[in-house]
Amino acid sequence: MEVEKLKTIVEEKKELISSVKKEISKVVVGQEYMIDRILIGVFTGGHILLEGVPGLAKSLTVNTCSKVLGTNFKRIQFTPDLLPADILGTEIYKQNTGEFITKKGPIFSNMVLADEINRAPAKVQSALLEAMQEKQITIGDKSYSLERPFLVLATQNPLEQQGTYPLPEAQQDRFMMKLKVDYPSKEEEKKIINLIASKNNLEDIEIKDLLNKETIFKIRNIVKDIYVDDNLKDYVLDIVFKTREHSEYISSGASPRASINLILAAKGRAFLEGRAYVLPDDIKAIVYDVLRHRILLSYEAEAEGISEEDIIAEILENVKLP
Repeated sequence: MEVEKLKTIVEEKKELISSVKKEISKVVVGQEYMIDRILIGVFTGGHILLEGVPGLAKSLTVNTCSKVLGTNFKRIQFTPDLLPADILGTEIYKQNTGEFITKKGPIFSNMVLADEINRAPAKVQSALLEAMQEKQITIGDKSYSLERPFLVLATQNPLEQQGTYPLPEAQQDRFMMKLKVDYPSKEEEKKIINLIASKNNLEDIEIKDLLNKETIFKIRNIVKDIYVDDNLKDYVLDIVFKTREHSEYISSGASPRASINLILAAKGRAFLEGRAYVLPDDIKAIVYDVLRHRILLSYEAEAEGISEEDIIAEILENVKLP
């Protein structure tokens, strides 16, 4: 697509995106960071891992985004006794006909919230992550394609680790971004109190669906065409390759998925900003979200209290901007 034509299309969509955010803010106070990253995930097809303590409106935000985007939404509460069939579905025998019928699970939805994914055992986690990768599942001897668009947003509590099953690094790599959701500011929390006090039930607030599945696919095609200069691609590669260099603090660096997702997420951010091209600031804004779950720290780093964010910040200081 021609740059000028793409520029016009992106600018036209900027007003629509602004309306989407305004509609979400009817129910969700603050959390602009989380909302922006969810929209990037939707418009690029990337799954998202949400990490934060309970009560930060993670589930509410995902549900509200789904309503405004005009997509189906299902929430799965992960527990230690959950089975893969509880997510994927199963075959049920009908005694009166002597036939097996297929009962599809909650995975058959556009936006799936896997709440507290680290509460379920590895077999269940693997079933979900395989569905994320393959976009289809098998029940009995039949394969079924999942709905499109299909996006998994998984939450996990960073504080409580007892009785949990942390996601292996290889499985975390399938998530485009890992978001660290923080507490609201004092001013935002006051707005939350006022909102809850004035409404008996947040479900009573009327939310309009401003997008639909067809529009989402059109936006995805626009985002794919957003221009990324070769110098910026080299900048992304320099950052990712730095994670793979020998270091006493890194035991394993980022995979090629990191490079791909950095470019895609940067394109998504440029689109949200109303630009038809990616800037270095787009990459710097999302680099923590894309890399924090892909860098495996060494024992030395953990002993010295060095975090993934510290490593990424140092890499950004040492890699020359284009």
